[in-house]
Amino acid sequence: MQVARASNPGGTTAMCVRDRLDGLWTDEDFADWYPRDGRPGLSPAQLATVCVLQFLLGLSDRQAAEAVRCRIDFKYAMAMELADPGFHHSVLTDFRARLAEDDRADRLLDLALARLKEAGLVRERTTQRTDSTHVLAAVRDLTRLELITEAVRAALEEVAATAPHLLDELVDEDWGRRYGRPVRLGKNPTKPKTRILATGNDAVRLLEHLYRHEANRVSGPRVQALRQITVQNYHRDTAGRLRWRTAEKEGGPGLPPSSRAVVSPYDTSARYARHGHIISWKGFAAHLTETCAPDSPNVITDVATTAATTHDGQVLPGIHTRLARRGLLPAEHLVDAGYTSLPRLEQAIREHQVTVTGPLPGNPTRQHRRGEGFARDDFHIDYDRREVTCPQGQVSQGWHGPYPTSSPTAAPLIVARFTKSQCPHRGLSPTRTPRPAASRPHRAADARVEDPLRGPLRSGRHGQRIRPRIRNAPLPLPRTGKDTRPARPDGHRRQHRAPQRTTTHPGNPHAPPTNGLPELPRPAGATPVEILAHTGNLTPATPRSPTESSSEPVSEPRAGATMGA
Repeated sequence: MQVARASNPGGTTAMCVRDRLDGLWTDEDFADWYPRDGRPGLSPAQLATVCVLQFLLGLSDRQAAEAVRCRIDFKYAMAMELADPGFHHSVLTDFRARLAEDDRADRLLDLALARLKEAGLVRERTTQRTDSTHVLAAVRDLTRLELITEAVRAALEEVAATAPHLLDELVDEDWGRRYGRPVRLGKNPTKPKTRILATGNDAVRLLEHLYRHEANRVSGPRVQALRQITVQNYHRDTAGRLRWRTAEKEGGPGLPPSSRAVVSPYDTSARYARHGHIISWKGFAAHLTETCAPDSPNVITDVATTAATTHDGQVLPGIHTRLARRGLLPAEHLVDAGYTSLPRLEQAIREHQVTVTGPLPGNPTRQHRRGEGFARDDFHIDYDRREVTCPQGQVSQGWHGPYPTSSPTAAPLIVARFTKSQCPHRGLSPTRTPRPAASRPHRAADARVEDPLRGPLRSGRHGQRIRPRIRNAPLPLPRTGKDTRPARPDGHRRQHRAPQRTTTHPGNPHAPPTNGLPELPRPAGATPVEILAHTGNLTPATPRSPTESSSEPVSEPRAGATMGA
């Protein structure tokens, strides 16, 4: 301790973790992560602390392990002896694999926030903000034809690894050429219609072959993904022939919505989403909530990972529920326009006494766009007397509702009707005929009126400074130092882990989003499908030594065969 203080009189980030918090976790917090028997292992509390410091300082696994071995402030933060040699860098990879199981990341976040709350670094009933950023799945961007072709190849690889005898009567040299290597066809392949029908027939033939051999009960996730991808891209016409699916506007049977369409056979939980005409990605969405009080550091209090197609407004109730469980509910919650809706504002006030502040959806009516006629806000609504007064002083003659709406983020509607004789200014309405005036229930309407920072949040300096701005903030991976938006191939479960390590990050620099992932390297040797197509089995022949003699002639490899190690 004296050496660390003498060499770093001003302190470092690692030393502050020890001084202010006495460590974020203890070894007892990880008791259910490891078996009771076996050889003693490294301290999991120290490994978790290294992961946090690794993220804060942007270190790779090798650099983090070297820092533990050489830096005094790291040893001070983890209460290690100066002569402690540390550990091998591969230990961090194993620890993160354990962290990804079940809900361990959420439990560690709860414990870390509890320590921060005890130290006074985070408080309840302050100001917090929430925003979302997109997370790219670690999969290739495939066209529909490439997707179904790669799905067939992935299923063949899976069956060849678990039950290769099932493919003896199915895989031939043609299949080996089509599915032996990762497919790369591009957007304009040659003979697309021929490829589409041939690949679809191969997919159906493979699935029917596995079903006949009762392999359906032991089929893995790749076979199940092939089944779903085949259904979403093909259909049978009235004559029973396999056809390529097209959109309904093109006269076809229609395509599945993005919320249900699989985009890769290797990550069936990833989804395609598009925001506007510029931003589109395949993967997930991460919703980050952090404190933004002027008298305390910014601390991330909640991390939620959802499918890319999940609307932001559907995440807000879950965020408030988790913050209530942690005892960290804000008094004011700043959000962007995607989170605001009248039902959510009313629900937050009623259930958690949280004022949600953010820009509300605009008025989409024609009068409001053109700046002419009467809009909904020009009517006076008396909820107690169940009456609506128009700008000309006419009182409604009927009150009906509330009626539910089809949108999950829209409040129920109340309809007030006016008679034809009461509406002399029909030309100022959207149509020439009298229309009922639609409004929201009393509490939902009040939630809109009680939005105190609606103006400053859009135009004032204070609102612009504290409003959520996390969308373009990169989240560096501790292991590689690159953008964390690319998730692991196993999808939602593992990629939920990376944002959790941003808990004590004081703030992220803004940077443009990544454009995608590099192309996957081609396998060096022959794949199992290629071996099976050319040899008929997956057991390679034993190589003979140069000293062995044989009277058998040496035959040349067949055309199209791939020789590999």
